[in-house]
Amino acid sequence: MSGHIVPQKVYFTVFSLLIGMTALTTWVATQDLGRWNTVIALAIAIFKATLVILFFMHVKYSSNLTRVAVVAGFFWLALLITLTLSDVLTRSWIPTPSSWQSSTSQMP
Repeated sequence: MSGHIVPQKVYFTVFSLLIGMTALTTWVATQDLGRWNTVIALAIAIFKATLVILFFMHVKYSSNLTRVAVVAGFFWLALLITLTLSDVLTRSWIPTPSSWQSSTSQMP
């Protein structure tokens, strides 16, 4: 059983892309793009994570079983995030206790 040998040029190219994307993330963080700051930062982070998974973790050159395991992991993450958000976003009916603010203002 032998592994896939990746040329050094591929590693240097991916590394350069990661450094470039980090610089782009830093630049975007200094710009006022309104709501788009978070969207662009997450898009860059997903692109960087994809590069790391494909090349540094050798998923690109792995068997289909490894790819299924990676996809299943992301599916599980998406499921957990969806269930958490469905719980958190439906809690608007819980009132904020007003007695906390009134009791703290009366403290000596």
